[in-house]
Amino acid sequence: MNSEKIRLIPAPLEICYNIADKNAEAYEREYQLLSETDDDPIGQWLKIAKAKGETKESDPVLLNLLVELHRKVDQLTQLVKNETPERIELPHSTEIESIGFEHFQLKEPRFKAGEQYYGRIEMPIFPKRDVPVWFVALDEKIARIERIHDRDEKEWNSYVVARERVMIREMKRI
Repeated sequence: MNSEKIRLIPAPLEICYNIADKNAEAYEREYQLLSETDDDPIGQWLKIAKAKGETKESDPVLLNLLVELHRKVDQLTQLVKNETPERIELPHSTEIESIGFEHFQLKEPRFKAGEQYYGRIEMPIFPKRDVPVWFVALDEKIARIERIHDRDEKEWNSYVVARERVMIREMKRI
């Protein structure tokens, strides 16, 4: 393994991935598109309304919940119409065993050390969504995240902290 000190916290997540050079241009396009998840019509409307100051008097939590309900209705409409969002098929899928602020570790050895990968991590956050990441394998199980969108990084870090709190509470019970 690499000589850098890595602190990991148990976290049950799923990742789909592939070696980056297999389809790098398509992966980069998807990575950029997934950064624009807020750019659906309701997301665009909310951004413009916030920029104009039209949401000053609104409860931000209630507003976000309303926007997410609208997105869920859109998803249900897509499901009824048999429309699916286009995602690149990533041939490999596995479980993540533990995470850190810049690293994660798989349950089973699957990586080739030094290889760059593109993947989507299914995050159990609100709203639930896939987070696109570019990462480099440090060994067969551990990877370092190289690229992640700013918003996703904040939510990833918040999730790491939340998992740490859970671990601390469990240790106090012992």
